[in-house]
Amino acid sequence: MPAMSRLFRIATAVLLAGTICTIAVPVANAEPIPPGGEDSFGGDSGNGKGPSGGVDGNTINSSASGIVFDRSKNGSGGSVGAVRPTTTWTPPACWYAPKYTPEQLQKQMEPIWEAGSTGSGWDSDQRNRYVNGEPYKDFNKDKTGKGYFWDSFVDKSYPPGWDKCEEPPFWVDQGDPPPADIENAVTPEMLAQLAYAEIRVPGTEVTLAPEGTTKVNLPTWAWLDGADFKPVSVTASVPLIGIEATTTAEPVSLKIEPGTADATTYPASGVCELNGDEIGEAYAKGKAGETPPCGVKYLRSSGDGSYQLQATVTWKIHWTGTGVNEDQPLPDGEFGAGQDVVVQEIQSINR
Repeated sequence: MPAMSRLFRIATAVLLAGTICTIAVPVANAEPIPPGGEDSFGGDSGNGKGPSGGVDGNTINSSASGIVFDRSKNGSGGSVGAVRPTTTWTPPACWYAPKYTPEQLQKQMEPIWEAGSTGSGWDSDQRNRYVNGEPYKDFNKDKTGKGYFWDSFVDKSYPPGWDKCEEPPFWVDQGDPPPADIENAVTPEMLAQLAYAEIRVPGTEVTLAPEGTTKVNLPTWAWLDGADFKPVSVTASVPLIGIEATTTAEPVSLKIEPGTADATTYPASGVCELNGDEIGEAYAKGKAGETPPCGVKYLRSSGDGSYQLQATVTWKIHWTGTGVNEDQPLPDGEFGAGQDVVVQEIQSINR
């Protein structure tokens, strides 16, 4: 069966080359592309109202097939980036979800058989499977409107996914779960993991005081603007079967690495915990004699160059979704950036 599936996908790719594909195939890092190839939506995904979509006659709308992402509460702006999991965890490379009505699968398969590009043996096996009742008769057209053929969707940024979702299209009655022996069938938990890959968080250039250039042995305060560091979230859904999950990332700490061993961090661990709405504490007039709750003290001049201070924020990530009322954990994520810090000797005058 896996070999058949690979042949089916190869044949499909060959047949559709140079033609307009009428079936939307969304991937984890891109929006669904509707029929005709336009980069738009049939529903309200992305504007905070949630996605919509369904079946128009015998055609699954692109806004309903596969996975739709609502990024209206995600991080935005030129400095945002994807979090990096703190473990070796990765999102799913592929998944199964509704893709074809009976009529759509027929339109997909029959031209492949007519072309004969996959060999008579494979074509015969497929005709038996989808036409001759082993197990589906006439593409299950007597069940039109009562279910869908599911097939694989693959994250194009992760090619090994082709090796992990090899089942040929299979039927699922509307409202029923997919067969228990199908791995990677889409679930709320899987949606949460795919939404994780879509999370974007703000850049981590810290504000320093003194700003720009600091002095040897002078404590330098560091903080991040609390207005920029608020929870962000992405919702992933499959409208056709009515499941969804929302993945949320919340900032919890900032790690400062001075860029040289000749430095002392505040606190000693270099990890500054979230303080109310801020990470670190903004410097204010009159605090020059105080030890900063978050910062660094350089012990040696940077000479004619600068030190590369690395600031990394850790984000706690969790999800909730259809049938799941309490937050469920996902691996923490990190996002960081470097910035130049010039450190000068304090000049003294000898009389």
